[in-house]
Amino acid sequence: MARIDESRAFIPVSIAVLTVSDTRTHETDTSGDALAERIARAGHRVAARAVERDDAGRIEAVLRGWIADPGVDVVITTGGTGITGRDVTPEAFDRVLEKRIEGFGELFRMLSYRKIGTSTMQSRALGGVAAGTYLFALPGSPGAVKDAWDDILVWQLDARHRPCNLVELMPRLQEHLKIGGGVAEACCPTLVRDSPANRYDA
Repeated sequence: MARIDESRAFIPVSIAVLTVSDTRTHETDTSGDALAERIARAGHRVAARAVERDDAGRIEAVLRGWIADPGVDVVITTGGTGITGRDVTPEAFDRVLEKRIEGFGELFRMLSYRKIGTSTMQSRALGGVAAGTYLFALPGSPGAVKDAWDDILVWQLDARHRPCNLVELMPRLQEHLKIGGGVAEACCPTLVRDSPANRYDA
């Protein structure tokens, strides 16, 4: 059962926030403000904030800069995840991601469906990993940002969350670069051993 294990220590992470928009500024960035407020309230650190227009090359440059920054553990973007011609955040992500976290987008759209119905199919929200950094692309509306944080990310970025969370995996995100290492066990060894779900890895 999903829960917070109070016997475990909370580990704050450093999160960079990028708002992608042709019209918003730092002064009118309501979605970025809502996200930054939630990050701080949860006990994490806002490592950086930026606003960039809907240009895949410029978004990619910001992402690469933060991915290379050892002071950034997680990057969260808002905006540009729709299907119009100017929505290019997923395309920028494709240029930098090493692995996708498919479950993030699937879970976000499942939760969103309960509120906006089939309109959620227009969202291309996604998550992934690049060079040991987590990246998440959220829609640009304040409501979508709140839903993604309150219902998914606040829990998965809490090291006390059971049975699994993303924070405890951080030391292992680049283990493929280590020479001579054996096959590591999953984040929830007991769950993996005892659950029938492990057959899907076969």
